[in-house]
Amino acid sequence: MHIHKAVITAAAPGQNRLPLQQLVDRFGEEKTALQLVLEECWSSGIEDVCVIISPGDESAFIAATGRHDGNVTFITQDKPLGYANALLIAKNFVGDSPFLHLVGDHLFLSDREQTCASQLLEVAANSGCTVSAVQSTRENNLPYFGILNGRPIANQNGLFEVENVCEKPTPTFAEQSLVTPGLRSGHYLGFFGLHVLTNQVLKILEELPETKGSRKTTLSDALNALPSREKYLAFQVQGHRCNLGVKYGLLRAQLAIGLSGQDRDKILTELVDLLANRPQGGSER
Repeated sequence: MHIHKAVITAAAPGQNRLPLQQLVDRFGEEKTALQLVLEECWSSGIEDVCVIISPGDESAFIAATGRHDGNVTFITQDKPLGYANALLIAKNFVGDSPFLHLVGDHLFLSDREQTCASQLLEVAANSGCTVSAVQSTRENNLPYFGILNGRPIANQNGLFEVENVCEKPTPTFAEQSLVTPGLRSGHYLGFFGLHVLTNQVLKILEELPETKGSRKTTLSDALNALPSREKYLAFQVQGHRCNLGVKYGLLRAQLAIGLSGQDRDKILTELVDLLANRPQGGSER
């Protein structure tokens, strides 16, 4: 399986400005979140990237790409019809070929020299099927992620054959239906924000209604139907995701990036100094 295209979704209302935010990378260089996501693509050998954006955002996103090593195409999602619709908009761009999908409000930090996207693409190339990157996720974070469960594959560390997928499940449902053997109690396999998707996933999305009850159809709905049609795997990436869309998400992402880079000691010193000089108790009168 050769994958040379990627699709980044960045049109969600309330989150479409997150990829434009400025951060400092591991080497002390100022970059937008979008640049960091694009670098994740180029580092894994991706040649062409499509970014799904909201109306009126194109000039800001073009400016936010900065210097880059490949071809970037912007496609506008004219109406806020949800995640599934955003992926379907990219159908002509990807054609019938499998592609890498990244969410635009996440950043990815590898624990290895190999990037998170490269790790995932290697597994997908060897498996020849849809593969979702996952991370062990605590129960208190269930409201933020798609969650799946699966059977560990023998002699394949961190690889699972997916059984069920649910978008942002309740703790009760997760405990009843989404437990994966081998994880700590209260932990589940949560989406990492990286997927390698085959054409079959887009076909399922086309078949699904635009809404499911009171919510719009999501990628999780299609992935939940996928195991009945073809092999679908989950891979526990050696790294961690930074969700920019949660409270203090940008702050946590910047700290995580900084503490993994060349200025780690300086940042730790600043944090210690900040904590040491923090006022204790209530303000004096």
